[in-house]
Amino acid sequence: MKGLVFGFILAATVGPMWVLCFRRTMASGAAAGLASGMGIAVADGFYGAVAAFGLTAISGFLLAHSFWLGLVGAVFLVYLGIRTLLAKPDIRVHEERTLNLPAAFLSTLGLTLTNPPTILAFAAIFAGLGLASTTDYEAAAWIVLGVFLGSAAWWVLLTTVIGVFRERITPRVMLWVNRVSGTVLVGFGIVALVVGLGAVPAPGP
Repeated sequence: MKGLVFGFILAATVGPMWVLCFRRTMASGAAAGLASGMGIAVADGFYGAVAAFGLTAISGFLLAHSFWLGLVGAVFLVYLGIRTLLAKPDIRVHEERTLNLPAAFLSTLGLTLTNPPTILAFAAIFAGLGLASTTDYEAAAWIVLGVFLGSAAWWVLLTTVIGVFRERITPRVMLWVNRVSGTVLVGFGIVALVVGLGAVPAPGP
């Protein structure tokens, strides 16, 4: 239950992936938003597994390459933000088929995994809640499952609610959704770039 609650709250926290999933649901329908959300949930489950099972080899590799992974993710966020800003506010029903669902899933999976320091947050929160375990693998497996299901539950809830009201959204409202979402995504990407570039170690003598 702790893992379930943690996964739900983690997914519900507004961030770049939240904005991206919201916008995709508005623009392309609940299926596209849900596919995007499941990509995030799988990535959350993966990071939860790294923290719960104490997989130091994987976490060490990801953290060692966190700069380049973060750089790729930041650039892709800026790209998605610009695309969203330039998107036409067409929300016709048949547009739901224009977004490739596997691509939607893989894009959010990749974007979420390009933030390796998330492992540290998972490890710290797991330890604080008494969830971390490196000896009881059965308990660790339940924790990871709970994180995944909690995250997935949020995306199912969000995309279902947005999908219900989507048909009532006018093109003018969708235009502003695109503008706000695109600006937020570009902003998150730029911040990630600045933070990442500022973390580059200085060259040795």
